[in-house]
Parts: sequence; structure tokens; C-alpha cells
Amino acid sequence: MPEGPEIQRACDKIARVLKQQRLVEVQIEWPPLAEFEQIWKGSAIVDLRARGKALLTFFDTGDILYTHNQLYGRWLTRKTHKIPSSNRSLRLAFYTEKGSAYLYSATDIEVLSQEELSQHKYLSSLGPDILDPDLQSAQIKNRLLEKRFRNRQLAGLFLDQSFLAGPGNYLRSEILFVAGVHPRLKPSQLGPQKLERLARTTLLISRRAYETGGITTEAQLEKRLKAEGERRRTRRHYVFGRAGKLCRLCGQEQVEKVTISSRSVFFCPACQVNSPRGE
Repeated sequence: MPEGPEIQRACDKIARVLKQQRLVEVQIEWPPLAEFEQIWKGSAIVDLRARGKALLTFFDTGDILYTHNQLYGRWLTRKTHKIPSSNRSLRLAFYTEKGSAYLYSATDIEVLSQEELSQHKYLSSLGPDILDPDLQSAQIKNRLLEKRFRNRQLAGLFLDQSFLAGPGNYLRSEILFVAGVHPRLKPSQLGPQKLERLARTTLLISRRAYETGGITTEAQLEKRLKAEGERRRTRRHYVFGRAGKLCRLCGQEQVEKVTISSRSVFFCPACQVNSPRGE
């Protein structure tokens, strides 16, 4: 499933075609939304926002389109009105003078009013968005120490969207590795310096992934690995997906893979020691 950085990049891409543009044509292939085909034709899209792993499209009619890609949904954009070649099922298509945008295979699609937005089951449950430019490390540190979060294993906590909206499987492994924190530790077991480092790393890695299109390794390392012939798929992360390979940092231990909270998490047993309050 795409994580916060991927959803934000998709939002940016769609916005270049749709934001502040009037819809010259609307095609809806999702029966529950059929009535909006004529309502939205000729209307303007005034804003698009990523929220966690969802995308919100705001119309000048007052309608708000909520879409969540889940596992199989995908947005595609074109500079023309030529529909893309795809084996996926088209849900809806928007056409403007700048191009077109197509949503495929998503199954979580709703039209909301402004009043319904604040009461939406998924949206109202979300914590601060990891890519919110106003989010500061101090806020993350404070959340780590909140009563409802402080005694939970970090591996599970960083998948909980009520803690922070946006992180998923690859981000949690990468954040915990760069912070030097074992995934089984709890915030209450960390000293002040570790908590501060974890909070800062959460922002650093999330924003790096957004800026680079999913690469979490530091720029110089990624450049060196590329020069050495390593493929993008394998050089983009420190530990995620690298079980059995030597740690990129210590070069001594192999990356391990364990299942926590029903999902695979990757870590280095040397760089992320499972001992409370280590600084």
C-alpha cells in the first residue's frame, strides 16, 4: 500500500492538471457516484489535499471527493485527453484544458460535505500528518510520551495512523533504523536523547522519502551505491527488504526480519540494540 510520501507526490501530480481548473468533461464508472457526472461537469476543482493515505478533492460546488487507494487503487495523469492503456478498472476521469486525471481500481470512494469531513470515520481518527510542514519534532516527542502511546512497542505504534498519519511498513523500518532504536522497545523505555533523535528522524526520513520518490538512504550513499551498479530497488533503503544482507552502517551484522503487529519489520541487531534507555 502506498505510504504518506507516495500519496502526497500523487496529490502534487494530480494538482498540476486539476487544481484551479474547470472540468470540461467528467466520466464516472463508479455507480454510487453516477449522479455527480453532470453536477461536476463545468465545475472547478479548487484544492487537492493528501491526508494520511487518503486524497481529498475539493469542488467549487461544495462537494469533497474522498478516495483511498488501499492496495490496488491508482491515479494516472496525462497532458492530453487520451485515456491511458490499463488493465485496471476505471472508476472516474476528470478532463481540464491542462490535461486529464484517472482513478483506477480504488474501492473506497465517497463524496462528503464539509460537515461530514470532520466526522469521517477514517479522517477523524488520524493523528498529525508526517508531511505537514507545520509538524515539529517536539510535537512528535510529546506524542511518544502520551499515556495512550508511551507503553506500546514502536514497531506497532509507527503503523498506528492515530499516532501519526502516513507511515507504513517501509517508513517504520527505516525511521527506527536511522534513529538507532530497536522495534520492540517502547517510548517509555527510551531516554530523552533517544526520544529526541527518534522524533527528528521521523521527520527527516519521511520528508526525504517524499522529496526523492521513496528513497530513504542518505544522498551520498545512494549515489555511491548507484555508481557501484546497485539497482534502485535495492539501494533505496537501509534495512527494509534487505534481510540477510550486511548492514549498510556497521557492515558487521546481517539485517534481520521479524513479524511484529502482523507485519514484517527489518532491523540491524548491532545498530538497534534491544536495551532500554540507551542513548
